[in-house]
Amino acid sequence: MKRVYLLFFFAMAISVATTAQIDSIVKAKILDDGSQAAEKLYNSGIADFAAKNYTAALANFNQAIALREGFERALFNRATTKSVMKDFTGAIMDFDKAISIAPAADSYFERGQAKYSTGMKEEAFQDYNKAIELKTDYTQAYYYRAGIKFEKEDYKGSEEDYTQAIKWKIDFAYAYNDRGSARRMQGNFDGAIEDYSKAISLNPEIPFVYNNRASAKRKKGDLTGAVADYSEAISRKPDYAEAFNNRGSAKFDSGDFEGSIVDFSKAIALNSAYSFAYNNRAAAKYKLKDYRGSAEDCTKAIQQNESYGYAYLNRGIAREMLREEEGACEDWKKAIGLGIDAAKNYAGDCK
Repeated sequence: MKRVYLLFFFAMAISVATTAQIDSIVKAKILDDGSQAAEKLYNSGIADFAAKNYTAALANFNQAIALREGFERALFNRATTKSVMKDFTGAIMDFDKAISIAPAADSYFERGQAKYSTGMKEEAFQDYNKAIELKTDYTQAYYYRAGIKFEKEDYKGSEEDYTQAIKWKIDFAYAYNDRGSARRMQGNFDGAIEDYSKAISLNPEIPFVYNNRASAKRKKGDLTGAVADYSEAISRKPDYAEAFNNRGSAKFDSGDFEGSIVDFSKAIALNSAYSFAYNNRAAAKYKLKDYRGSAEDCTKAIQQNESYGYAYLNRGIAREMLREEEGACEDWKKAIGLGIDAAKNYAGDCK
């Protein structure tokens, strides 16, 4: 019997955090003669920021800077406020000014965060480098630099940076999770599971860590453990479409095709544009000899993603079983054009 190919889904999200320079501030005594008006406005801005009244904070920082040229701390915090308000271009300009006055590690790091948010990942990477150069124990800079390395598929470098982040913050659950993913991508599934388990012990309420540990267990062939972890993720996040899809894939691997269809269907109910889940459900239906249903699900996957080569491959296989040879050949040719070499095994007899 010809093989149905599956494309499974795994994702890691990188969040961007922004912090105001609050803890390091020592408020000066404000004199009544008006000579420290800029400092008074600055302190009011800090209080507004802490209260999440960002519009008022911005207004106070603006006035402080207008009264005192080169007020580096006010520039930094105005930039931070702009970042929170998603004015990243304005934030970067203020960080530039702050760095020109005092090239501090925090300014480089936060400018890197703003650049990352605008898609300037290489520029952000350089800012994280500079922050680490100035402050060798800069946990967050290691963490976010590791994320960019992961995106570049430099998994070894990513693991090294996550290790540095953990070194300086031993209870950093997210860094353990992400280092686990870097290890997983290098084929170190035992190390990945160890890291995911550590992340869970530090914070058992993060759903995606269970999902990630399940994926590592599945790679090791521990399908029972994988299903249990996917279920744990779902119990913490009932609308977790990816975990339903992934649990369905683990059930598929174990031969529970009916159970996998239930999970794929739940993933689709939660995300009607989930092309991977349609394709995976098609594969399960094929296993149950529901060739018409399999072809229909592949079509739905293609409707969501016209470049989904595996869905064309699988639809061609289902169509062959339905004796729709011409349509099957069209699908396999399309799959080959999309770079799916496996389709060549099926298209040999096509005209």
